[in-house]
Amino acid sequence: MSTAPTFVTCTDLSFCWPDGTEVLDGFQLAVGPGRTGLVGRNGSGKSTLLKLIAGELTPTGGAVRTAGTVGYLPQGATLDTGLRVDQALGVAGTRAALHAIEAGDARAENFTAVGDDWDVEERARATLDQLGLGHIGLDRTIGEVSGGECVLLRLAALLLARPDVLLLDEPTNNLDRHARRRLHAAVRAWSGVLVVVSHDRELLELADRIADLRDGGITWYGGPYSAYEEALAAEQEAAERMVRVAEADVQRQKRELADAQVKLARRKRYGQKMYDQKREPKIVMNARKRTAQESAGKHRIMHTEKLGQAKERLDEAVEAVRDDDEIRIELPHTAVPAGREVLLAEDLELRYGARVKGRLDVRGPERIALVGRNGAGKTTLLRTLAGELEPVAGEVAVRVPARFLPQRLDVLDDELSVAANVARFAPTATDNRVRARLARFLFRGARADQPVGTLSGGERFRATLAALLLAEPAPQLLMLDEPTNNLDLASVRSLTAALEAYEGALIVAGHDLPFLESIGITRWLALDGELRPTSGEEVRAGTV
Repeated sequence: MSTAPTFVTCTDLSFCWPDGTEVLDGFQLAVGPGRTGLVGRNGSGKSTLLKLIAGELTPTGGAVRTAGTVGYLPQGATLDTGLRVDQALGVAGTRAALHAIEAGDARAENFTAVGDDWDVEERARATLDQLGLGHIGLDRTIGEVSGGECVLLRLAALLLARPDVLLLDEPTNNLDRHARRRLHAAVRAWSGVLVVVSHDRELLELADRIADLRDGGITWYGGPYSAYEEALAAEQEAAERMVRVAEADVQRQKRELADAQVKLARRKRYGQKMYDQKREPKIVMNARKRTAQESAGKHRIMHTEKLGQAKERLDEAVEAVRDDDEIRIELPHTAVPAGREVLLAEDLELRYGARVKGRLDVRGPERIALVGRNGAGKTTLLRTLAGELEPVAGEVAVRVPARFLPQRLDVLDDELSVAANVARFAPTATDNRVRARLARFLFRGARADQPVGTLSGGERFRATLAALLLAEPAPQLLMLDEPTNNLDLASVRSLTAALEAYEGALIVAGHDLPFLESIGITRWLALDGELRPTSGEEVRAGTV
């Protein structure tokens, strides 16, 4: 028996949202040292579980126990733009006391504040450098750094605190390829307990084990994500084989039951014929009749029981096969002729300094990937093209119905239900039509009435995508900003399939290179102060 210590234990853990939505019930978990990748469908409770372990949420039942301190990086982590970097790192007090001592202030409270942490500034700068943030000074404000750099700063603060348990929820969201490599290196070097929720396959390949959260329970798989996929595929193949065997057994039992009933009917007719012809004494024939009826009853019961048992085995086999629903997106009236002008931008100067020199002309069903480092201005450009921001100079003309899916998914009203939010974008659609379309996005029945504020990150993405794509008129230009950020891997596959079938024009800003390559990009544009043509090869090589 292993003697390795357990650092996180969940015992009979239950949690419900205030509206009564149950997330976990009687949940059990034990996590020891090493890197654990936590995977599962959107809405299965991954983020909620991390919040419960971190103490951000209170269980409605059961208990969570951790050995030592816990560091938690939430999904979509943000920082107060007025904070200094040293404050964000949690070292401002120690650093101020250290500077006071160096200036000759020998008060006891300064020495108490420093403790044994005399190299705090060196450690802080080394940690920033480890994450590629060496150019950021400790006295700068958060408002001067990009969103991706904010995520890395939050991680740097955790690394400096050196917790016993580190929890990361979608840490690569909004990170460019360079920043992702830095984060991957930090995860690879982590020697304590780490639990990470992510859709980033490269990050999950660093895991020592995969924990699959499904139907309120955990199934463990040894090795990285690729090993999990192989094991899962083998399980599914075996489960589907068992379904075929069980189905064959049910059919065989049905045939045997039918054959037995035919034989019993023949015997009954023969016995009745003998009785009518009075071949034997009446008392003997009555005795034979009773015996035959008893035998027939036992025979019928035996075959019926066998058929029932075969059906139970079939039900068990079917339950073992995963039937994971995937979103289905079919958009009418989105086809754009090859030569039609979809969007034209000329000599744009954006807020915060980025520029688009000359003409940006999008024609027909083009698929444009917009890439660049964090803070380069990709989101600003998309918001300008979508009409949410006015350019400092230049003009934008959109010639077709267009929709913009923002990175922050802030276009929905948290207080309204999913169905009510979608109805806002399609005011002429009937309630039945809205719900029928929402079912394709996996919001069926009562789930369509769930308040948006209670949705997980992936569910919120689906709800936002549904609201924008089901809007009237149907969009012939989609502009997507980091669309895979909050999606599980199955939903990324579904989104890929949906965009492959989409017949309009696409402009997608992102750092998820496998996703961009999978949706048939026809033109690559890099934004780094100015917009310029590039290629997938340059992006893969890390030169963009």
